Amino acid sequence: MENNSTFTLERQDNGIAFLKMDVVGETMNTLRAEFADEFSTVLEKIKSDNSIKGLVVYSGKDNSFIAGADITMLDACDTAEQATEIAAQGQAIFDQIEALSIPVIAAIHGPCLGGGLELAMACHQRVCSDDNKTVLGLPEVQLGLLPGSGGTQRLPAIVGLQKALDMMLTGKHLRPKQALKAGLVSDMVPRSVLLKVAEELALSGKKAKKRKAPFVEKALDSNPWGRKLVFDQATKTVLSKTKGNYPAPLKIIDAIRVGIEKGRAKGLAREAEHFGRLVKTNESKQLRNLFFATTEMKKETGVDGVEPADVNHVGVLGGGLMGGGIAYVTVNNAKLPVRIKDINHTGISNALKYSFDLLNKKVKRRFIKKSVMQKQLNMVSGSTDYSGFKQADVIIEAVFEDLALKQQMVADIEANCKPGVIFASNTSSLPIGQIAANAKAPENVIGLHYFSPVDKMPLAEIIAHDKTSDETISTTVALAKKQGKTPIVVKDKAGFYVNRILAPYVNEAANILLSGEPIEKIDRALVNFGFPVGPIKLLDEVGIDIGAKISPILEAELGERFRAPEAFNKLIDDNRKGKKTKKGFYLYTGKKSKQGKAVDEQVYSLLNVTPQAKFSEQEISERCVLLMVNEAVRCLDEGIIRNCRDGDIGTIFGIGFPPFLGGPFRYLDSLGAKTVVEKLNQFQSQYGEHFAPCEALVAMADNDKTCY
Repeated sequence: MENNSTFTLERQDNGIAFLKMDVVGETMNTLRAEFADEFSTVLEKIKSDNSIKGLVVYSGKDNSFIAGADITMLDACDTAEQATEIAAQGQAIFDQIEALSIPVIAAIHGPCLGGGLELAMACHQRVCSDDNKTVLGLPEVQLGLLPGSGGTQRLPAIVGLQKALDMMLTGKHLRPKQALKAGLVSDMVPRSVLLKVAEELALSGKKAKKRKAPFVEKALDSNPWGRKLVFDQATKTVLSKTKGNYPAPLKIIDAIRVGIEKGRAKGLAREAEHFGRLVKTNESKQLRNLFFATTEMKKETGVDGVEPADVNHVGVLGGGLMGGGIAYVTVNNAKLPVRIKDINHTGISNALKYSFDLLNKKVKRRFIKKSVMQKQLNMVSGSTDYSGFKQADVIIEAVFEDLALKQQMVADIEANCKPGVIFASNTSSLPIGQIAANAKAPENVIGLHYFSPVDKMPLAEIIAHDKTSDETISTTVALAKKQGKTPIVVKDKAGFYVNRILAPYVNEAANILLSGEPIEKIDRALVNFGFPVGPIKLLDEVGIDIGAKISPILEAELGERFRAPEAFNKLIDDNRKGKKTKKGFYLYTGKKSKQGKAVDEQVYSLLNVTPQAKFSEQEISERCVLLMVNEAVRCLDEGIIRNCRDGDIGTIFGIGFPPFLGGPFRYLDSLGAKTVVEKLNQFQSQYGEHFAPCEALVAMADNDKTCY
């Protein structure tokens, strides 16, 4: 047995050697460029030892196979050529594994992602554990990159062209069962026998069974016209989703195509070349920044040095959409029992149905067993009074946006629950200090603001008022993380951070609409800019009435620039609240597939507008987005957010600010404060005072300051 720090070769009497990978001092295995020499040395030993009849590659970590390559090394590349060199080096090593004359089996437990899966695919066969921790995938596209160590060439050869495109263009992970079905692994076994099964496979010397492709897939993949059809369709889908804002997906398609049409050697060369160029793109740089920022945030606690208290039971007040979503993430992600209170039984059954529908979908797709669904549903209970609330450690309130009602809830909880219980309000705009105004224990009152739909949106805003205790902050942050959220801690002021910077953006879209610009053009301009939905569509999704409720609160506390257009009251009077009342800016009646896609022309006459396109898409998006950037700088200046990083993550995860632009602060840096101030001044003279650049932004421009 020889120890090579990261790689250890363990020989056995039966001729099977085990190659263990264990990166010293790290919790997970990641690949680094400097391992190349170590790995080559080990491979030379294996090649020159005739007593080795087979090789099993496995991980010395109990939680991961290889979670990917260490992407910090990419920031050190000054040129695209250096990054191409890193890719070519990885390709060369994995080619050597594939070229070994003995059977090489990868035994996979835990995440096997990116470079980890590329290594596993260079082995002759793969066996994985059936554990929940085990996932296989090539998520490089999410960092603005492509798999650069042979992934674009090997994956299509193993799972077929269409499955490979689907995996690489979305970055999706396959669970063990899915990997087996796709032919990515040849066996899936309990973890306890994983190494034994891999060893037997190496001893038997059996070749991997070729996956049986369905007839249609075979027909498409096996001839040039069929493949052209597949590539064209993939390109079309990519462009409709990315609006051309992300270069990586098209490069993935190109690298696969070259490999299939011109052979493996040319395919690998094209893959490495694309990899190098993508590393140096601004899009990839911003997506990597985002990755580092979220990784950093996962390690942080609410307040430095203050430990969170234990939370074993959660109460939820209100069984509406938010209450149902909060109950679901608490049970499903945090694995904590939940008690829901609503004024009537319908509310409770709706909240239970929310969890049932989501879990049932997972059962139907065979992601989870029916018994798992039953177990989770048994963790949710409800009542119309406070019975069963005595054991709750945290109570999350999700009732209407009404200050008196929320203050009443605080009083009820203090009267009916155990001392020290945390009262967390899911308000989207009411200051927490006001909600806690009459509390006996204001130190236990905090804001915990989720975004809709709760099961999908990754952000949570944690809002401490001036009397909230440090322990309450840390406990709430820890709970939000357990629920699968990325929490940002913000200061207590109307609208907090996300809704505050969203309001000027949406209001400006409304102003542009009232000046006669067609609704679909405004929304298209911002979708092409990179937002998942346009601002007018967003109003329909969130509820036009919610916007109308929030605006006066923001205007009263923050001033004139938050005034929403008066004309919008006409929509509320017409009971146009958006998607939920099937009546908004868009049509929600008629065919299911068409709902929400066509504009309801009646809106124009209601608002007294004659639609006529006169602005460029660029001007529309600049007017909306620069107001958001201006407000974000104000929030930073007022200490609403702790730093630029929190501000960027909050905007990307909370409202879908384009990730490839890195968030409002990274975007401001890329434009330059001077340019932004000039633009705002120009808009101010054209469209009014609300465009005035804030003092902090003007100071940045005057002193050539950047956010990062």
